[in-house]
Amino acid sequence: MTTVRLPLFPLNSVLFPGLVLPLNIFEERYRAMMRDLLKTPENEPRRFAVTAIRDGHEVAPSAPGLPDPTALPQRGPAAGFGEEPLKAFHGTGCIADAATIRERADGTFEVLATGTTRVRIHSVDATGAFLMADLEELPEAPGDEAGALAEGVLRAFRQYQKRLAGARERSLATGADLPDDPSVVSYLVAAAMMLDTPTKQRLLQAPDTASRLRDELKVLRAESAIIRTLPSLPASELTRNPTSLN
Repeated sequence: MTTVRLPLFPLNSVLFPGLVLPLNIFEERYRAMMRDLLKTPENEPRRFAVTAIRDGHEVAPSAPGLPDPTALPQRGPAAGFGEEPLKAFHGTGCIADAATIRERADGTFEVLATGTTRVRIHSVDATGAFLMADLEELPEAPGDEAGALAEGVLRAFRQYQKRLAGARERSLATGADLPDDPSVVSYLVAAAMMLDTPTKQRLLQAPDTASRLRDELKVLRAESAIIRTLPSLPASELTRNPTSLN
């Protein structure tokens, strides 16, 4: 088993390989992370890991509040994640490669990163200015019948988009806008569906592409059936623009 040690950025969302992640950095712990990443030479990847939060707060409390108005705000890299941060996070995350890290005049950062590789989190270190994690990179096996499953998922996804958009065909992405690589299809569809974090996390940690596609097919059919019976659901901007994999 080969492990890598990278900064860890917990979010209330799931990042998939190939998907773009824009970030607005304002907390000091993550400012410190970006300052450290900027020390990496420009010709080398500026990598950090993203994990979905299972139990905790993406932004640490900065003032007393409910339920205890006298409680002091939390500080430090693990603020909001309890005494054992590892237990606050889902065990599978995704490495992000920061293509752009721009510091603003007020010290905050504008970051644009892209998901690259799934990882399993083995340990979390909260002794520094920001969280660090020991990670195992996870290979993406195709599984059985991934190609045929991808075709079925794309058909179901188009139907799902159509129902979300109220059957306005002009709002849908054309076939040319959608990928044909099964693993890319599986990640794109997982990211594009309007699902809760636990469901997206389950899709991220699927053992192989085919398993993820099978799960997505079931979810797409179920979601389309729900939308069909609830026609008043609002359309999503997601159905009006192709999802970028840049």
